Amino acid sequence: MSHTHPLTTTAFELPGYRVVQNYGVVRGIVVRSRSLLGNIGAGLQMLFGGNITLYTALCEQARQEAFDQMLAHAGQLGANAVIGVRYDATEIASGVTEVLCYGTAVRVEPMGS
Repeated sequence: MSHTHPLTTTAFELPGYRVVQNYGVVRGIVVRSRSLLGNIGAGLQMLFGGNITLYTALCEQARQEAFDQMLAHAGQLGANAVIGVRYDATEIASGVTEVLCYGTAVRVEPMGS
């Protein structure tokens, strides 16, 4: 939970808050490639089966960077929350992957204020 923002959600509303302004779609995009050393290490892990921790760490880092970029984009627009957050990944070339994080930037206020 330490790598999330309290006012982001995959839902289209935040319980206890109301949307007062919609800024539209915001996104963060990261393009990553695997290193030769990473591929060798992951290849060794594949010999034993199970979770390939080197790839897991690479994927998590790319997702976090894309998420942070999306939040920065939302902040530049004046938003204080992002709803409808989604991730997408596409292999651009062998070993090169694009990670996209996107959502709708909004300004929210607590209900009752």
